[in-house]
Amino acid sequence: MQTSVVAVRSILTRSAGFLKTVCSHSLQPYRGCPFGKSLCGVGCYVRHNGWITRQRPWGTFLEVKQNAAEVYRQTVDRERTWARANDGSFTIFLSSSTEPFPPQELRLGITRGLLEAMLEVPPDGLIIQTHSPRVVKALPVLVQLARRCALRCHVSIESDRDRLPGLPPPAATVAARFAAAEALKQAGLEVVITVSPLLPIANPNQFFARVAQAAHGVVLDHFIGGDGSALGTRTQKTALPAAMAAVEPASVQLAYRDAMASLAERYLPGRVGTHIHGFAGRWGPPETRAGEALS
Repeated sequence: MQTSVVAVRSILTRSAGFLKTVCSHSLQPYRGCPFGKSLCGVGCYVRHNGWITRQRPWGTFLEVKQNAAEVYRQTVDRERTWARANDGSFTIFLSSSTEPFPPQELRLGITRGLLEAMLEVPPDGLIIQTHSPRVVKALPVLVQLARRCALRCHVSIESDRDRLPGLPPPAATVAARFAAAEALKQAGLEVVITVSPLLPIANPNQFFARVAQAAHGVVLDHFIGGDGSALGTRTQKTALPAAMAAVEPASVQLAYRDAMASLAERYLPGRVGTHIHGFAGRWGPPETRAGEALS
């Protein structure tokens, strides 16, 4: 892992494309991701973003934005004014193209510094998206932030399986991520499990019963549409679809997502979302989701 320290001039990126209906801004404390060579990295849509990777293999680099909190303080008033004028709400997605709580965060504290800056000047809404159980280290500041803005914690758990044949292990076990989600929920935070990208689930009933225990809602997204290409062509070039099909042939079809969403409704009625609608916190019955992957 090549780690470098960089200074940035901006930290709040105005949303476009996939995130446009989710938030007004995204925020990346780091560029790159140390989880890129783990299971989640195989299907990560960011690996296809040449502007971020700059032809570097995904999972081999991490750029540390050392002045992120300072730049947030300098630019937040301007960006909040813009957001409220254009979107009605100043809502931040942290993060859409990196892991905000990588192992290096314990030493560097970049995300922690940003959260503390948000305590001073909070957004209207904050969505934390993480694949790491280390998010619990930030619980004290997250609890404080939840009193000052609409805070939602998304924890990625793609399946009840820790391994798929021929692919690397996850960066954190399923059990560890469920434990983190439960700790966040017990602290009074709103928690959503993001099953993204949806991988074959060995015991769906048991899995969604566990989700209902650990979270307030669930989002399911498939690599078809979810990887930034309508038909999942980016992911089709990776080893992920073949590994999924070896375990459950139906899992590589979009219908598998909808079948799992329908089952999830039994355990979280009215709190199941799919694709971009789910990430935005928009819930709905399965029949309303037809064709949404191409929207």
